[in-house]
Amino acid sequence: MRLLIVGALEGQLSEATKLAMQGGAKVAHAPSVEIALASLRAGRGADLLLVDVMADIAGLIAAMDAERIVAPVVACGTETNAAAAVNAIRAGAKEYIPLPPDAELIAAVIAAVARESTEFLFRDPAMARVVQMASQIAASEASVLITGESGTGKEVMAKYIHAHSKRAGRPFISINCAAIPEALLESELFGHEKGAFTGAVARRVGKFEEASGGTLLLDEISEMDIRLQAKLLRAIQERLIDRVGGARPVPVDIRILATSNRNLSEAVREGTFREDLMFRLNVVNLKLPPLRQRPADIAALAEHFVVKYAKANGLPPRTLTDAARDELLRAPWPGNVRELENTLHRAVLLSSGDEIGPEAILMPDGTGLSEITRSISAVAAEKAAAATQGLVGRTVADVERELIIDTLGHTLGNRTHAANILGISIRTLRNKLNQYADEGTLVPEPAERRSVA
Repeated sequence: MRLLIVGALEGQLSEATKLAMQGGAKVAHAPSVEIALASLRAGRGADLLLVDVMADIAGLIAAMDAERIVAPVVACGTETNAAAAVNAIRAGAKEYIPLPPDAELIAAVIAAVARESTEFLFRDPAMARVVQMASQIAASEASVLITGESGTGKEVMAKYIHAHSKRAGRPFISINCAAIPEALLESELFGHEKGAFTGAVARRVGKFEEASGGTLLLDEISEMDIRLQAKLLRAIQERLIDRVGGARPVPVDIRILATSNRNLSEAVREGTFREDLMFRLNVVNLKLPPLRQRPADIAALAEHFVVKYAKANGLPPRTLTDAARDELLRAPWPGNVRELENTLHRAVLLSSGDEIGPEAILMPDGTGLSEITRSISAVAAEKAAAATQGLVGRTVADVERELIIDTLGHTLGNRTHAANILGISIRTLRNKLNQYADEGTLVPEPAERRSVA
């Protein structure tokens, strides 16, 4: 963890910083807000800022927001500074610590605000296999592509790999490619020089330079504009980056991890993702199974969240009833671990006794989990029945012909793609198509042949 102390607090926080450093934290000091901002722009980074309550905290947080610098701020001041403390919290500070300090209290707050767990809870064999592979490749320098549905824990897996790598003591920097506007993403990744564009008030080091020596996570890489992908590919291949408005390339030493909730192979076929970049990123692919395929994890995570949120809200310990646990195991969890966590947090707050029953497990709109599960099951049953009804009375040959022709239409007449989807050889497909044409069935032509015609 990297800790930045801002203002005249160095002496007053000396004992607390000693405790933090004993825990492996790196501590830096900035006498003023301006110097703190310069340090952050220079890529020295911070996981947590401890700021003198008499400093311009509102201005600091506003400047960080404007320049998209993300780090939690904790205000520190004497107990007589009540108004300043209130203003700091209103400005966006996460906590207020009164001075003179209790060193252990400050160490606890630092841990609570800035801690990022690199270990995660899993019990299911499906997840255990993925974690085992992650442990095997963590010490290498290979790029890793982590795929899976939203909420399955892709970023947590990336932190796990970093923590078990040779770069564990160096920075772990993450950037969400989907959350930053396309026009700003290049600057966020590669940095910029002062005056390179409107709003570039000073030189800013990008994520590549900030992560140098450590690990860079490109979260939701599939959402990056294809024009920027070319520059990213060069940076990964040559370990050189060009700041926006810069005069010369800057060398970087990083390991690249990337995540995606989309199928990159499909994105390549659609022309929205570069194939060479996919191969560069996808040296190792860790595919996280969705929560519905990890029943043992549902049970373990549910118990963990109940304990966590009962404690966080100052409530007595709660336990899940067997009926509630059964409901959780039957639910589909389209939002995966994130949805499960929110649901259990809500259940802890809504339960009236020491036990959490099915009646306390509700969706945000108040719908019961059992109702959702029954509704989804009914819809699935109806669809299955309709599909079966549609096949009754038809020959296997008729159904096969319709499936092949529909698949060929989906691939715009591309025989190779259609054969891959159908799981048959290209020769078998061509023989079938020749047969259908002889029988008078209209067979879709390849798109390029249609365009010539």
